[in-house]
Formats: sequence, structure tokens, C-alpha cells
Amino acid sequence: MIENLLRPNIRSLKPYSSARDEFEGEGSVWLDANENPEAPPGLMPGINRYPSPLQPDLRNQISRAKGIDSDRIFIGNGSDEAVDLLFRIFCMPGKDKAMVFPPTYGMYGVCSAVNDVLVIESLLDEHFSINLNDFEEKNKAGSPKLTFICNPNNPTGNVQSPEMIRQIIEESKGIVVVDEAYVDFCPEQSVLPWIDLYPNLVVLQTLSKAWGLAGARIGMAFSSPEIIQVMNRVKFPYNIGKPSIEAAIIALTQTPVIRQRVEEIIEQRGLLSECLSKFPFVEEVFPSSANFLLVKFPESDKIYQYLTGKGIIVRDRSTQPGCAGCLRITIGSETENQTLINALKNF
Repeated sequence: MIENLLRPNIRSLKPYSSARDEFEGEGSVWLDANENPEAPPGLMPGINRYPSPLQPDLRNQISRAKGIDSDRIFIGNGSDEAVDLLFRIFCMPGKDKAMVFPPTYGMYGVCSAVNDVLVIESLLDEHFSINLNDFEEKNKAGSPKLTFICNPNNPTGNVQSPEMIRQIIEESKGIVVVDEAYVDFCPEQSVLPWIDLYPNLVVLQTLSKAWGLAGARIGMAFSSPEIIQVMNRVKFPYNIGKPSIEAAIIALTQTPVIRQRVEEIIEQRGLLSECLSKFPFVEEVFPSSANFLLVKFPESDKIYQYLTGKGIIVRDRSTQPGCAGCLRITIGSETENQTLINALKNF
């Protein structure tokens, strides 16, 4: 099935091969990659050398942390690289289509436009849930090659039911991508174990949110070995830098610390939601399973400008479908959240 979904040129692609790919054994003198033999003074040892193209040490660490075989793991420069690769692997420019469920993460649409892929939009309902009837109608008519489900959803923060996601996967003739960037804040919602059941499922996760490594840009895709193998053939040879690889390996050994911080963020989310709900100029605080809140204001533009003037930056989502008057507020530290509340008290 997967072979038939690939673009013809990707099926026959001969990937770039570095000397590090071709070499087997132990090396001591490295004269293959035109590197500088010395690193700049004061920087980490080995920064003058290219990293391993397939990041085996990091993949093994992720494998242990997630309980997933390493041949089912792709590591990208953020999840955005995986999103773009999936378009380049499966979608013929000017011909194929992708489906999204707005309001949702904007990079799906950006990658669609860059790759000249038509987007089919199936709007979420008033509760920000997928409208299954609308999906079925548009899926049948449009036959999308890629369908993106952001779960928990950005910018709304809510989750879709497992039954809904399962039905979409089973009814799709193309690839279904479940983007779990925020799933560490609700791990029970993850469909990662399903990659053994559905060969057309790709699950995206990241170390940017709960793991605190946004600056390292480490994204992960989990899928069948067949899809992961193709993603590794198409990606740039050295897509992850050595400092990012080492930072990720260290972070993944600190699971108890990360879990504690996640619990603190969830606690702060509840406190912030409660405080915001008490302001007379707040119309609604939507339930969230992520590390942010979507908040509706009658005069969101004035609130946004006021907060910006105080040096407090939130995300204006009021132009997104179903999000009129809404600002997305990330859960910060206790001090940052209190600064926000104090500013709003003086609004």
C-alpha cells in the first residue's frame, strides 16, 4: 500500500550517500568529509566533525524512552521537517491534496502551499471537535494523500476522541498524520501504539514543549519501517546538529525531572484558568489538555495591545476559524503567570 502512495520519483530516488554511510568499522583518522581537523577554541569537542547522518545514539535513547523500535523512528529538525518531508514524499505538486481541520497548526497549510498541494478544509464544530460527516464527505470527494490531526489541537488545546481518530485512519486511503506535539501533557491520549496496527499512520512528537528543548529543534516521526526508511532517504544528510543531539540525549535521561515540570505546568494551567475566568472582560476560557489556554475576550485587540505594551507577549488567534476574539496564552512559570494576572488587574 505505502509503495503505491509514494511519488514515482521518490520510489526511484537514489539517496545521497556520505562516506559515513558507506564506512563500516572503527576509524581513527578522518579524511573523508573535508572537515577542519580542529574545533574552534572553547567549543564542545567534536563540533568540527559532521554528526552521524541517522543519529543512532539519539534514536536508541528515544527508543528506550518511548518503547518503540528504532527502525520506526525518524528524527527531524523540529516536527516541521517531518511535515514537509511527508508532502515531498507522498504529494505530487499541482495534483494531490491534503486535508486539515481548522483552526489548527498553521505549518500544515504553509507546507501545502510550498509544495503546491491543494488543501481541503474540514472545519471543527463549535466544540472544536471534528465533524465526522463533513470529513467523510470531503474525504470521499477529495481523496487526500495526507490528513493532519493535531491532538491536542493547536490553538484550541482540546483532544479528539480515540474513536474519531481511529475511524479517520480506517477510512483514509492516504496517510494520516497525528501530530502529538503536546501529548506529554496528556500521555493517555497518545495513539503511538497504533503504528503497529495501521501502516498508513504517522505520529509526530517533539522535544520542544514538555522536554524544554525548543532551541534544539528535535522533532520525531513514528511510523512503519517502510515510511521511516523513505523519510531518511529524502532528508538532508546531516539534518540534526551535534549540540542538539547531545542536548536531547541528556534530556531523555532526566524523565523524572521532566514529569515533575509537566505536573507543575498542569497545576499552573488550572490556577491561571481559574484566575482568568474571574475577570469581567473574559468571555470564555476553553478547556485545555496542552500547555496553553485559548481565551476569548469581547475586545481581544485591546487586550493584546495592552499586554504587548507591558512587554507580555501572547498569540493573537482571532483570525482563525471559530476563534474570533481569542488569544492563546502559554502557561509560563508561576512568576510569569502572576505577572500576567497583575497586568490584567490593572487593565
